[in-house]
Amino acid sequence: MATPPLPPSEDLARYFEARGELAKPWTWQLMRLAKIREAKDTMDSQEYLERIQEAHADLMRLGEFWKGREEEVFGGRYQPASVIEPLPGSPEDR
Repeated sequence: MATPPLPPSEDLARYFEARGELAKPWTWQLMRLAKIREAKDTMDSQEYLERIQEAHADLMRLGEFWKGREEEVFGGRYQPASVIEPLPGSPEDR
Protein backbone atom coordinates (compact mmCIF):
# COMPACT_ATOMS: atom_id res chain seq x y z
CA MET A 1 0.00 0.00 0.00
CA ALA A 2 1.46 3.35 -1.03
CA THR A 3 1.99 6.09 1.53
CA PRO A 4 -0.25 9.10 0.88
CA PRO A 5 1.63 12.26 -0.13
CA LEU A 6 2.37 14.95 2.44
CA PRO A 7 -0.16 17.76 2.55
CA PRO A 8 0.83 21.25 1.36
CA SER A 9 3.11 23.20 3.70
CA GLU A 10 0.32 25.66 4.59
CA ASP A 11 -1.88 22.81 5.81
CA LEU A 12 1.01 21.29 7.76
CA ALA A 13 1.72 24.64 9.42
CA ARG A 14 -1.92 25.07 10.46
CA TYR A 15 -2.01 21.50 11.81
CA PHE A 16 1.19 21.86 13.81
CA GLU A 17 0.11 25.24 15.16
CA ALA A 18 -3.27 23.85 16.25
CA ARG A 19 -1.53 20.98 18.06
CA GLY A 20 1.01 23.25 19.71
CA GLU A 21 3.90 21.43 18.05
CA LEU A 22 5.76 24.31 16.42
CA ALA A 23 8.55 24.11 18.99
CA LYS A 24 9.49 20.53 18.11
CA PRO A 25 12.56 20.31 15.87
CA TRP A 26 11.28 17.48 13.67
CA THR A 27 8.19 19.58 12.94
CA TRP A 28 10.44 22.20 11.35
CA GLN A 29 12.21 19.49 9.37
CA LEU A 30 8.89 18.23 7.99
CA MET A 31 7.97 21.79 7.07
CA ARG A 32 11.35 22.30 5.43
CA LEU A 33 10.98 19.13 3.37
CA ALA A 34 7.46 20.14 2.34
CA LYS A 35 8.74 23.53 1.15
CA ILE A 36 11.62 21.89 -0.77
CA ARG A 37 9.17 19.45 -2.36
CA GLU A 38 6.88 22.32 -3.40
CA ALA A 39 9.78 24.25 -4.95
CA LYS A 40 11.27 21.22 -6.71
CA ASP A 41 9.91 22.16 -10.14
CA THR A 42 11.56 25.60 -9.97
CA MET A 43 15.02 24.24 -9.08
CA ASP A 44 17.59 22.46 -11.16
CA SER A 45 18.40 18.94 -10.06
CA GLN A 46 21.72 19.93 -8.44
CA GLU A 47 20.13 22.63 -6.26
CA TYR A 48 17.35 20.21 -5.24
CA LEU A 49 19.90 17.56 -4.29
CA GLU A 50 21.93 20.11 -2.27
CA ARG A 51 18.85 21.25 -0.35
CA ILE A 52 17.85 17.68 0.45
CA GLN A 53 21.41 16.91 1.60
CA GLU A 54 21.45 20.01 3.83
CA ALA A 55 18.11 19.04 5.34
CA HIS A 56 19.40 15.51 5.97
CA ALA A 57 22.57 16.81 7.63
CA ASP A 58 20.54 19.11 9.89
CA LEU A 59 18.20 16.26 10.79
CA MET A 60 21.14 14.10 11.80
CA ARG A 61 22.41 16.89 14.05
CA LEU A 62 19.15 16.81 16.00
CA GLY A 63 20.34 13.69 17.74
CA GLU A 64 18.48 10.49 18.29
CA PHE A 65 15.03 11.88 19.09
CA TRP A 66 13.63 9.53 16.45
CA LYS A 67 14.73 6.23 18.04
CA GLY A 68 11.69 4.03 18.46
CA ARG A 69 9.67 6.45 16.30
CA GLU A 70 11.08 5.63 12.89
CA GLU A 71 7.73 4.91 11.24
CA GLU A 72 6.23 8.12 12.59
CA VAL A 73 9.11 10.41 11.73
CA PHE A 74 10.51 8.88 8.54
CA GLY A 75 7.58 6.88 7.25
CA GLY A 76 5.06 9.70 7.39
CA ARG A 77 2.73 7.73 9.64
CA TYR A 78 2.21 10.36 12.29
CA GLN A 79 0.23 9.19 15.30
CA PRO A 80 -0.53 12.13 17.58
CA ALA A 81 -0.17 11.58 21.28
CA SER A 82 -3.37 11.29 23.29
CA VAL A 83 -2.25 14.31 25.31
CA ILE A 84 -2.03 17.50 23.26
CA GLU A 85 0.15 19.46 25.70
CA PRO A 86 2.12 16.98 27.82
CA LEU A 87 3.80 18.23 30.93
CA PRO A 88 7.56 18.78 30.45
CA GLY A 89 9.46 15.74 31.63
CA SER A 90 6.37 13.52 31.66
CA PRO A 91 6.41 10.17 29.85
CA GLU A 92 4.27 11.72 27.10
CA ASP A 93 6.75 14.55 26.52
CA ARG A 94 8.89 13.69 23.53
